[in-house]
Amino acid sequence: MRLGVVAALSVSACLLLVGAAPGAGARRAPLPDRMADTGGGTQLITAVAPAAGATTGTLTWWDRRDGRWTRTGSAPARFGARGLVEGTARRQGTSTTPTGLYDLPYAFGIRAAPRATALPYRRVHRDSWWCEDTASAAYNRWTEPRPADCRAGAAEHLAAYDPQYRYALVVGFNYHRPVRGRGAGIFLHVNGRGATAGCVSVPEGAMRRLLAWADPAREPHIALGTTGGGTAVTRY
Repeated sequence: MRLGVVAALSVSACLLLVGAAPGAGARRAPLPDRMADTGGGTQLITAVAPAAGATTGTLTWWDRRDGRWTRTGSAPARFGARGLVEGTARRQGTSTTPTGLYDLPYAFGIRAAPRATALPYRRVHRDSWWCEDTASAAYNRWTEPRPADCRAGAAEHLAAYDPQYRYALVVGFNYHRPVRGRGAGIFLHVNGRGATAGCVSVPEGAMRRLLAWADPAREPHIALGTTGGGTAVTRY
């Protein structure tokens, strides 16, 4: 989505806390252990806000080794200018970040991939666009060049977003089977000047570390949610 506008994700049953009643033990357990589903892989990113209306929170990346989740790193995170919303209820142009559990199809960037990047990485060129035109056959897709049926005013010219798209990960929200009007162009990317248009952003150094860490063979996913407050938003 355009920076300055926000997008929201759907709540997914797979993100609900595991059924045990909350207690001291549950609070001490690593966050992935309190989720009913983490995507089936052994790498996970969690991006958590304190409430549905918050625009800042914490992003943490985790590794599962020997049957246990271990925190590998974390960074302050920014969310949409209008907070977070359930992914399936989200509407394009609402400046909200969608909650839910998503895969990470590929990475891209204005700059060359950081050393050790294993994910597929697409370099941004002058004619690289992300189409957000609901009437286009290329809706919620990278296009190069921009097709005739995708209006420039309803697309992001990726090279124009520096520093935001120096490094980025595509978030699989509304990506594999796009619902037109639900939202397009939800990424994890480098911080801009403030809250996002629905994406999640972190400092550039954290983004570089994430790209060097993520291993497609380990099926990394990202879970977006809140720790409380608001309604219709996934809670951890």
